[in-house]
Amino acid sequence: MFRHTTLLILCALTLTACNKIPEKSDKAATSERPLLLSAEDIVTVQSSALVSGPSITGSVQPERRADLRAEVSAVVLQVLKENGDSVRQGDVLVRLDDTAIRDSLVSAEASARAANQAYDQAARQIVRMSTLRASGMVSTVALEDAEIRRNTAQSDLAAANTRVAQARQQMQRTVARAPFDGIVSDRKVSAGDTAQIGKELVKVIDPHSMRFEGLVSADHIGQIQAGQRVAFRVNGYGEQTFNGKVRRVNPSANETTRQVEVLVDFIDAKQQPALAGLYAEGKIETSSSAGLTVNPSALVREGDKTSVWRVQNNTLQKIDLVLGERDSRSGDFAIQSGVAQGDLLLRHPSATLKDGQKVDMPRAAGTGK
Repeated sequence: MFRHTTLLILCALTLTACNKIPEKSDKAATSERPLLLSAEDIVTVQSSALVSGPSITGSVQPERRADLRAEVSAVVLQVLKENGDSVRQGDVLVRLDDTAIRDSLVSAEASARAANQAYDQAARQIVRMSTLRASGMVSTVALEDAEIRRNTAQSDLAAANTRVAQARQQMQRTVARAPFDGIVSDRKVSAGDTAQIGKELVKVIDPHSMRFEGLVSADHIGQIQAGQRVAFRVNGYGEQTFNGKVRRVNPSANETTRQVEVLVDFIDAKQQPALAGLYAEGKIETSSSAGLTVNPSALVREGDKTSVWRVQNNTLQKIDLVLGERDSRSGDFAIQSGVAQGDLLLRHPSATLKDGQKVDMPRAAGTGK
């Protein structure tokens, strides 16, 4: 019985060992299997034009913008538009209380009518006095007195008409209208607020008139002139590159920051952002040169070191790079040392790659850009 049990145990151990041997061989085969690459996984190091120039930072702002302010002291009755609402030129945006001004207008119009009647009477009196003077029935002094009264009435009428015009202007100022087609960007008051003269009521911008209002260090201002291209990115639009052209360079620098304002127009008005105030930064293209470049997707950053995975002789090699400035148009980095023209790099390296790892790469993969 004991001998039979021992035989069964030995058989079980033998079967277990036999089952484990193929499992180890499968793992070894998997680890030695080459990494399969396609043409889309490879990028070829090539020489391209590198654009350089001074940096420019600032924000996207509308060229056409209006801050509508109260021109009379009055209570706000209505605010007819909210932030983001589209407006047409002449649309009413804010109404102020015009009760006191309307009373002044009524009083001025009444005074103007009385002054007009007084002038008419004085003018008719001059006609009568002139006729009587010709017949010798009135003295010269009486005629002169009539002329003085006529002139005084004329002055009073002109003053009364001026007061009427001023009152009507004040009436018009109780209504804030859109100065151009655009959108409301900032509503500053609500119904019931007291608006003093000069108080901001509402801001209107034209979203189709955006431009890049940037600042450049005065150290580089000698390189900048109107017409130069500018490539920049706008916060909120990811890696999208916008192209512009320098319109004007401010003739004076800021006394505190020693920076100079540069106005940049969008080359393609259809691609300009629709939001004002977004931060933007880029480079003004003042010079260009040829050099090797690499796309950021191929870079591996580890602390202060930057490297790439080069494919050579069907083997992966981790190569350290020394990078230059980033091209403002393409976003690629200039390569100062590490790889040569024509080298093949992994486009999107992963963290599991190993130096010396074998790869299986079709011949067509070597043409990737």
